[in-house]
Amino acid sequence: MINYSLLVLTGLWLASCSDNSSDNYVPKPKGFPRLDLPTPSYTLLEPTHPYQFEYNKIARILPDTFARSEPDWIFINYPAYQASVQLTYKPVRNDINRLRAMLDDSYKLATRHNIKAYAIEEKKIRLKSGLEASLIDLSGEVPSQVQFITTDSTTHFLRGALYFNTATENDSLQPVIQYIRKDILHLLNTLRWRK
Repeated sequence: MINYSLLVLTGLWLASCSDNSSDNYVPKPKGFPRLDLPTPSYTLLEPTHPYQFEYNKIARILPDTFARSEPDWIFINYPAYQASVQLTYKPVRNDINRLRAMLDDSYKLATRHNIKAYAIEEKKIRLKSGLEASLIDLSGEVPSQVQFITTDSTTHFLRGALYFNTATENDSLQPVIQYIRKDILHLLNTLRWRK
């Protein structure tokens, strides 16, 4: 009887050690919360700056309070997504050298992401106003995924950059990046310079 019990226990033990793939535990990958992105509804920026445009009503306009910021620098803040589009405005003053320096600085800021970016794509787009803008999309784990530059080449210069205040990986932020990118395109297409 002891031999029979030993034989049964050995058989059960061997059966439990079989390589059955349904018995192997594989942890589920980390999930990300579902994002319900609202249909955009736009409102006009108050006429307190040398530029005016429509922005998404879910965003807030905040002043740029960094030490080196200038009077017409603002943030379009998306509190629900911990994201902001930083707008930096500079007057050109009909000075081609000043404009070149601003363009060079803007491109240096964009290419600073080359270390982490696996792709940088620049598109020239014609705006409804007849102006042109450069839209720069950066792919990879970069701090700014979308940037733009636009100018009338004599009086106004505006640069924008999207930033997130979160450590979440960019692939999980893709729906929000694309949502805000559409808002940026809407901003550019409704942009008007003020005298």
